[in-house]
Amino acid sequence: MAQDASLTYTSYLALDEILGAQRPRSEEHDEMLFIVIHQVYELWFKQLLHELAYLQERLEAGDTARAIRTLRRILTVLKVVVAQIDVLETMTPSQFTSFRARLDESSGFQSAQFRELEAVLGRRDERAVEHYPEGSAGRRRIAEAMSRPSLWESFLAYLKTQGYEDDLPRVYADDGGQAVVAEHLVDLDEGMQEWRYRHVKMVERTIGDKAGTGGSSGAAYLRGTLFHPVFPELWAIRRDL
Repeated sequence: MAQDASLTYTSYLALDEILGAQRPRSEEHDEMLFIVIHQVYELWFKQLLHELAYLQERLEAGDTARAIRTLRRILTVLKVVVAQIDVLETMTPSQFTSFRARLDESSGFQSAQFRELEAVLGRRDERAVEHYPEGSAGRRRIAEAMSRPSLWESFLAYLKTQGYEDDLPRVYADDGGQAVVAEHLVDLDEGMQEWRYRHVKMVERTIGDKAGTGGSSGAAYLRGTLFHPVFPELWAIRRDL
C-alpha cells in the first residue's frame, strides 16, 4: 500500500489553495492588493475569534496568568490589523476607482466574521444578521455568538472566581493581576475604537462620501460607529478611583 507523500511546507499551509484564492476581476494592477489585504483581514479575524474563545474559557476558569497572556496576543494581533490600513492607504482614489465597479455588491460591510467578532465583544443587535441569507453559515455563527455569554459577561464571571463579584473599584485598589486583566480589556476597547477610526478615514480618503459598494452609506455609516466603547463600565469606573 502506497504511503502518503511526506508533509511539506506547501501542503501543511495549504499554499496552493491560499495562493490560488486571489482572482481579480479586472486587469488593473491595484486590485491584487485590495484582494490580498481583505483576505488577510479575514484570516486575522479568524485568529481573533479563536483567541477570544480561549480567553473567555480562561476567564471563566479563573486563570489569571493565561488570560493575561491571551489578551496580550489579542492586542498584538489587533495592532497588526490596524497597521494594515497603512498599506491599503497607498492606493489612491483613482487607483481604487479603476476597478471598483467590478466589485458589484460585494463589500467589507458583509464580513460575517467581523459581525461575529462584534457579537463576541457584546453587540446584541438582531439587525446584524439581516444581511445574511436564512440558513447561511455566516448568519448561524453570528446568531450563535449573540446567544452565548459576551466577553464582558465572562469577565464578570472571572471577577466572581477571584472574590470580587462586581466590585471594580476594589479590583483597581488591590492593583493585582485582576487589575491587569481589566486594563488589557480597556486596551482592547481602545484598539477596536482605533480600528474603526482608521477605517473611517481610509474610506473617506478613498471614496469620500460616496455610497458603499454593499449598499451601505459608506463613510457616513462608519462614522456612526465611532466612539461607542465596547466596555463602557471600564471607562466609567475612572470616576470612582
